[in-house]
Amino acid sequence: MSESDEDRWGIAHIHASFNNTLMTVTDQTGAETVAKSSGGSVVKQNRDEASPYAAMQMADAIAEEVKAAGITKLHVRIRGPGGNRTKSPGPGAQAAIRALARAGIEIGRIEDVTPLPHDGTRAPKNRRF
Repeated sequence: MSESDEDRWGIAHIHASFNNTLMTVTDQTGAETVAKSSGGSVVKQNRDEASPYAAMQMADAIAEEVKAAGITKLHVRIRGPGGNRTKSPGPGAQAAIRALARAGIEIGRIEDVTPLPHDGTRAPKNRRF
């Protein structure tokens, strides 16, 4: 069985903050970038960069590039802001995964790679109103 007969896997790295959503698809080693996109490349207003709509548009564009490269299946790595900021991913993460699945790409593992501090820097103080 040759490489063209079997399914090729890739890794979709989704960095979903509350200000923007970034998507990068690499090969299995993570060394070679196959496709990349951001919220700012698909919407006009800055406030819409992190929206689920922008994530869906990005995922559709990336799905076409990935299929052209011969990758049919993706593992997904989601990353939130992390560190001493919030650990939960932004609103674009789930929409991006759903849009990839709808575009005909099979989704393998979904893992959270948000960086967690091991007592790193001090958290910001609470805001007073």
